[in-house]
Amino acid sequence: MFSDIYKIWEIASRHAWGWRGKLVSGTDNTDDSFTGGSASAERPEVESTQHTAATGVDIVTKHHLQETSSTKEAYKNYIKDVINQRQT
Repeated sequence: MFSDIYKIWEIASRHAWGWRGKLVSGTDNTDDSFTGGSASAERPEVESTQHTAATGVDIVTKHHLQETSSTKEAYKNYIKDVINQRQT
């Protein structure tokens, strides 16, 4: 997430960072010519092109970030463990 492509600034006395992203949408078109393959002679009617569409904030899509799922209680326990490890 920290890249020189995006402007990042500090917030609240160096305890947090801020950045501004844009909502983007794009497609990733892949076919056999990209990988050096050719269409099969046995099934020439099959379309071998794969289309993947992605819409989201550019920072998230460029860095392939994924949403995590945890409960508030699990997150609290994780933070407590991290703090305890740093203190020892």
